[in-house]
Amino acid sequence: MSDVPVRVGAPAARWAEGESARFRVTLDGVQRDAFAVRWHGAVHAFVNSCRHQSLPLDFGDGHYFDDAFDALVCCHHGARFAPDTGGAFLTALALEERDGALWCTGRRASAPPDTRTDRTPR
Repeated sequence: MSDVPVRVGAPAARWAEGESARFRVTLDGVQRDAFAVRWHGAVHAFVNSCRHQSLPLDFGDGHYFDDAFDALVCCHHGARFAPDTGGAFLTALALEERDGALWCTGRRASAPPDTRTDRTPR
């Protein structure tokens, strides 16, 4: 769990489809880069680290989606992740709205079933 909830941004209803925000979160006493994205009407958040190469998914520009807008993509090697769950390789974070803002409260306890698979181009 996060040591202290972190403000991510405006309430989810004010986010445009595809909009993203970068933020920092503390997990197990360690500061980590994180991001949130709005996809199909919901905002999802993850630790910004591809477990394949331990690098951020973006180049610092907040661009996480592929051109088809159906996957989060690691800019370094092209690994693809489900935007709603992160699949097995992204750490999903819990979000909640309160006090007129969107907050990250730590790791997401459970994720909806992932019907997609992570795909790395061959």
